[in-house]
Amino acid sequence: MIENDVFKALADPTRRSIFEKLADGGRNASALREGMRISQPAMSQHLSVLRKARLVREERQGRFVNYEVDPEGLALIAGWLARYRAYWPARIDALKALLKDMDS
Repeated sequence: MIENDVFKALADPTRRSIFEKLADGGRNASALREGMRISQPAMSQHLSVLRKARLVREERQGRFVNYEVDPEGLALIAGWLARYRAYWPARIDALKALLKDMDS
């Protein structure tokens, strides 16, 4: 299931950081490594995991490969979250009522 791949990919703090950088705009792997203590092979592995989860896509421009956030992966996350969004208002109302009863 692709949703599992998405959440596994984002469970790693380094991959979340890479994803956040890409959310600010597309970059190549060298630019993504700036400010991070990560080797080029490790960056390639992280990008591979993000690609397989459909969170990142690549575009080759001559010798360089640029990476950007893949909207399809974001749609998967948004769809998953939408299924649970309906539960929160009722839960919050129940919590408010419980806390009010506890204060009484």
